[in-house]
Amino acid sequence: MVDRKNNIPVYEKITKVLDITEIRKILPHRYPMLLVDKVIELEPMKRAVGVKCITGNELFFQGHFPEHPIMPGVLLIEAMAQVGGIALMYPEENRSKLPMFGRISNAKFKRQVVPGDVLITEAVITKIVRNTMGVVKCVGRVDGQIACQCECHFALAKPKKN
Repeated sequence: MVDRKNNIPVYEKITKVLDITEIRKILPHRYPMLLVDKVIELEPMKRAVGVKCITGNELFFQGHFPEHPIMPGVLLIEAMAQVGGIALMYPEENRSKLPMFGRISNAKFKRQVVPGDVLITEAVITKIVRNTMGVVKCVGRVDGQIACQCECHFALAKPKKN
């Protein structure tokens, strides 16, 4: 089935959970920059819900207020964007592309995210242009409270050959 407005394929809702092994097949990120532990809901090219368990042994806590560890805002945005990236990259035809930031807008941080927290991110794709650019609206929650939110403008780029 094809969405006639955007001329892109429409996919069925995926009900299975994606574990870290499956996520690594979809996203190009690797430790320490892979910031999604599992995906608990997925509708390809529409939305995804991901989980990141924040632990005290994360590398960034060594330098980001070591006496009062707080997850850096830029990494919160990256974690949310990766959940959106999974929704974008799940279709097999997108796996050879690289998801790239074009812009981040309307970013807000409403509470600190600290070791022991579980960040639950919902990423909803609100706009796609020619299956190569678009916008993902992301909201990260801890204990049901909004911790952060933003809109990520993206491009799906072809990797440059070396």
